[in-house]
Amino acid sequence: MTYRLRNIGIAIALALIAVLLVFFYISNYKRTVQQGQDTVSVYVAAKEVPAGTSGADALSQHLLVTKSIERSNLAPGWIGSGEQLKNLSAAEKLYPGDQATTFRFRSESQKGIRAQLTGNLRAFDVPGSRSQLLSGTLKAGDRIDVVGSWNVPEGVTRHFARVILRNLLVLQGATSNSNSKLTNPNEQQSVMLALTDGQAQKLFWMMKNGEWSLQLRPTTDAADSPESAETAETLLRDGLPFNQFAKLAGKGLR
Repeated sequence: MTYRLRNIGIAIALALIAVLLVFFYISNYKRTVQQGQDTVSVYVAAKEVPAGTSGADALSQHLLVTKSIERSNLAPGWIGSGEQLKNLSAAEKLYPGDQATTFRFRSESQKGIRAQLTGNLRAFDVPGSRSQLLSGTLKAGDRIDVVGSWNVPEGVTRHFARVILRNLLVLQGATSNSNSKLTNPNEQQSVMLALTDGQAQKLFWMMKNGEWSLQLRPTTDAADSPESAETAETLLRDGLPFNQFAKLAGKGLR
């Protein structure tokens, strides 16, 4: 009798434990479902957002709007802050209904070189010496001009110098293929520039046929002097009265 009662007691206890486990599971499941049904305000595309569009422009043009979405339907990296979007730009095209995420909107440094090229812009790798490339100074995002010197006509010794390209974007600062830790001013390095296909022709010609160097532009309020070219005569004549210049340069110069 005692043995029988003990078995019945064990069976009842196990049944109670099973009921408690089922109750706990159901309660936990309901809580999870309810949490998944909570809504969060996130940014979604109201219209097509072209790649490269800044977050600030997307907001001001109402390309992105806020929408309440259930937590269970949130995309990884969702963005719900307008302040966060203002510092980012679209790394890919968004279509109406797409959620704005940190995978689709990135900072300039995160997007990479390809995402910064549009239309007739090209990435152009420019090899040169440390001094030509402003090594140690130039960095991605800087703007530069290219100044060059060459002979006109080709094959003679009449040199001309002028700024041939202006306001080019630096995609990547100077990099070196050497593993040496010693600084060599003649070491060949390279920078990556963004320029149009037409500008690429000019720069390539100068690299192959003349002397050139990069010059860093101001980060704010940059201005350009009037277009000009320099020769031996213009350098000598600059600031001198004509009579004095004629005496120095010879009567044949006018």
